[in-house]
Amino acid sequence: MGDTNRHVVAIFGGACAGSTAADLLAARGVEVVVFEQNLRPYGKIEDGLPRWHRDQRRMEYRRIDGRLDKPGVHFVPRTRLGADITFEDVTTWGFSAVLLANGAWRDRPLDVPEADRWVDRGLVYQNPFIYWFNHACEAGYAGRRYDVPVGALCIGGGLASIDVVKVFQLETYGRALRGRGIDVSMHDLEHAGIPATCTAHGIADPRELGVEDAWLLYRRRVEDMPLATPPDGATPEQVLKIEAVRKKMLAKAQEKFLFRVRPMALPTALLIEDDHVAGVRFVETEMRDGKAVPVPDKPFELRSPLVVSAIGSLPEPLPGIVMKGTFYDYADWGTGAYAPVPGVFGVGNVVTGRGNIKASELHAKDVARHLLEHYLGIQSPDASRDVSGLATGAEARAEAAVEQVATYLDGKAPLPAAAADALLARARARQAAVGFDDYRSWMARVTPPDAE
Repeated sequence: MGDTNRHVVAIFGGACAGSTAADLLAARGVEVVVFEQNLRPYGKIEDGLPRWHRDQRRMEYRRIDGRLDKPGVHFVPRTRLGADITFEDVTTWGFSAVLLANGAWRDRPLDVPEADRWVDRGLVYQNPFIYWFNHACEAGYAGRRYDVPVGALCIGGGLASIDVVKVFQLETYGRALRGRGIDVSMHDLEHAGIPATCTAHGIADPRELGVEDAWLLYRRRVEDMPLATPPDGATPEQVLKIEAVRKKMLAKAQEKFLFRVRPMALPTALLIEDDHVAGVRFVETEMRDGKAVPVPDKPFELRSPLVVSAIGSLPEPLPGIVMKGTFYDYADWGTGAYAPVPGVFGVGNVVTGRGNIKASELHAKDVARHLLEHYLGIQSPDASRDVSGLATGAEARAEAAVEQVATYLDGKAPLPAAAADALLARARARQAAVGFDDYRSWMARVTPPDAE
């Protein structure tokens, strides 16, 4: 128990954005309660970043651990907003502020008739597919499993779709190599690439393995794929350079993993046979005024019993949180200020709708600095530094809107000591209910021995 007035902030989500915000706030003397829905706080790093990024994943784990395992940060696992704690509860308990860092876990629906009917009957979305790929090798895994056939289809165009089609190829070529008595680990196959691996084992041409390569289909041109992003206010020359980078990135990936790409292809319907997806009907598109427009007299079909849609991720709708379209109702996209309730902010992917780790961290730092300086009245030592590189919309906040928020929230008084103690008592009660003792002991207990 404390005897001083102080701020207590609740954060929902402990991964990149949540841990970054917690770290910055705690460093300024704010008590932070981090509610995490999973056993471990790693979010998209663990469940959405493919496991061939072994070193990067481990590095990010250590960074998140370092932010959460420190004085002033109270970690509360196995606590889901909207289920274990209602949004109404957390906004009326009296926290100085509430930060939503719960990420973007809902896949953008595939826009074809009756798509929902065929989910997990041949149609799979990117988030659960990569979750399976990352965890299925663990002895205790009890989730859904997917069989990857040769020639599988991925609909997308961004980095997540490249991940999916790489999984297709690693799974099918790994299986074909094992059929030849060649035992190559997924990590080695991904690192060297398929042609080099085949050459190293006396297979001059990967086509000798009889694998039908997977397809990546995108509705726009290859140079439009969101694999690299131009800076704000980019000149025409910079845009052209980024387009060339995108084409080069895709060509390198194809060279290494042999998947096929068909741009200018818009899905219009799923092909169904025997009550299961059997492929997709597409129509060719053409670019008009920067938009991909379907050409009705140019349809085509590709067949596969597995179709993975990787066309983007969105925040999950949660009970009590007002939506505006497919996102939460933000008054200010730059600060993540939630319009219906003062003192609630979105940070990271829950605002940007992306799975980009760096963008999520940068947005968290930006929002946390705004919270410190304008809402809690605490000056950040590097307040003058402009944080750039935020995801779409985050850096485009209007000065007038920021000033309005700052005027309204500036100088909020710290909580009385008794009120702060009561909030931390709630956190400790929940920790006890889920069996949490301290961060290091908990993580040692819940980390699978074969987790990568």
